[in-house]
Amino acid sequence: MACVGTIINQLHRWLGPAIILSAQSRPDTAYARVAEDLMAEADPKHASGFLTPSVGILGLIHNGPFVAAVIAFVIAQTLKAFTFWYSERRWDWTRLIGSGGMPSSHTGCVTALTTAIGVLRGTNNEAFAVGLVFSLVVMYDASGVRLHAGRQASVLNMIITELPPDHPVSDTRPLRDTLGHTPLQVAVGALLGLIVGYITGVTFL
Repeated sequence: MACVGTIINQLHRWLGPAIILSAQSRPDTAYARVAEDLMAEADPKHASGFLTPSVGILGLIHNGPFVAAVIAFVIAQTLKAFTFWYSERRWDWTRLIGSGGMPSSHTGCVTALTTAIGVLRGTNNEAFAVGLVFSLVVMYDASGVRLHAGRQASVLNMIITELPPDHPVSDTRPLRDTLGHTPLQVAVGALLGLIVGYITGVTFL
């Protein structure tokens, strides 16, 4: 992490002046927006943003979208243990680190990330567009490919249990069948991400 921070600092020194000069002759372009970021990040009172010269892991602490994503992920994973108890009436603490279940932690994570970017940088920012497309892909994958992969694993586990003891795959370890999410679990994860992302983004403004 320290190496990444050093590289960012070096890029600031090399490219910063050139970008700012280009922005002066090319207003209302991507150069101008990047120049605004560079000048804002040069202010030691400005602690958030993607171009912050803070080095090492400390730079991530001041990165609003990253903080939002981590908070949303932790909350969603914690909620899984309680929603599992509510539906099964027993505790399963592996739900704290496992995939699948209510709500979708991956959806909450990427939605919080994208929402915080929108709050801090605006919805016309390129980073917001990347985050939005990334979020949609994650949500589609969670409720599509991963959900059906989990259902297939359940069927295969049932087939294996019916095999005779001398069958070559009868002693195969059961496959993980809690991989994907239902549309409701994805929707709840997205709602959680929106709330966490907005609150965190406003906090880092």
